Order: sequence, then structure tokens, then C-alpha cells
Amino acid sequence: MLAQRLLVALAVVTLLAGGPTAGFAQHSGMDHSMHRMGPEIVIPAGARYTKADVEFMQGMIAHHAQAIVMSKLAETNGANPQVLKLSRKIDQSQMPEILIMQDWLRRYDQFAPDTASWHGMRMDGMLSDEELQVLRTAKGVDFDRAFLVGMIKHHAGAIKMVDELFKSPGAGQEVDANIFANDVVTAQTAEIGIMRSLLAKLPPQ
Repeated sequence: MLAQRLLVALAVVTLLAGGPTAGFAQHSGMDHSMHRMGPEIVIPAGARYTKADVEFMQGMIAHHAQAIVMSKLAETNGANPQVLKLSRKIDQSQMPEILIMQDWLRRYDQFAPDTASWHGMRMDGMLSDEELQVLRTAKGVDFDRAFLVGMIKHHAGAIKMVDELFKSPGAGQEVDANIFANDVVTAQTAEIGIMRSLLAKLPPQ
């Protein structure tokens, strides 16, 4: 089942590589210089988790936090009802997931970033400051298009983060981390499908 999920995720990322960008750059890999926040990660002997698990949880908190910022813009920038409904779903689902990740990190005495961490961390798929400014200033159908293209890229980056986690030796084996990572792939792959459908329905530029 895990292998099937990862194959689906990789197929989505591959599909998106040739999709519309609407001015949003495609990032190739994370900016490791901005990846980690907090004290040096120390893994106790015999731990059921790895450094890659901790980095994944810390990075995904920042990743989710930026998605919430993006989603809240739909409330003020004239998003159409379908895009607004989707943005609210993303907002309402990802905040509880941030709490889950923070609790996981604290349980293992690891640094748990807060929701402001997205300002200092740039993970796969996250929007640059310039791209966020485009989203902030867009209105109506221009916002819908910028939001959908940006969030498709954002979700594809999260799926890639999960893929990289499972490629790291010994990572993704702790039960809660494994379940959470797979849930990210399942939920965000489904949402990418919805967003591509909504994007196709927008009037041409």
C-alpha cells in the first residue's frame, strides 16, 4: 500500500512538471540553508525515529503554515465559491495537523516550530516572497488562477517531502510519523486533482 501511494505521488509530481505555472517558479529541491530551525537535532540511542523524521515534521509545520496564509487570502481577494470552499478546507485541515506535528516533536523532546516558521524556512513547493506578493495583490479570477497554480505547486512539494522522507534510511518507520506522512500524500494528491479540475474551468487568460 505504501509503495502504491508513493508511486501515485511521484506520478502527480511528474504530471505537474509540465503544467501551467502562471508566473510561479518551479523549485528543484529544498533550500537546505533555510531548512532547519532551532537547536541541533540529537537523536537518543535506540530511538524509534531518525533525524530525517524530525526534520520532516519541523519542515512540514512551516510548509502547512504557509498554505494557511495562502488560503486565508481567498476570504478577501474575491475567490469564486468553489475556490473559497477549497481554501477553507485547506485552512481548517492543516491547522490541526500542525498541532499533531508539534505534539509529536515535543513528545520526543525535539524543537517544535510555531506557525511563524514559514518566514524562515523554504521547503519544496513553498512560494517565494515575490510569488506570495503576486497572490496577495491578485483579485477575482486572477486570484483564483494564482491560488490554484500556487497551491498545486505547494501540495506537490509536500508530496515530494514525503517521498524524500521514505528514501532516507530508517526514516518513516515510527508509527505516528508513518501514518501522518502517508495521510499527507493521500489528502494532498486528492486536492491536487480537485485544483486541476477547478483550474481547467477558469476562463482563459
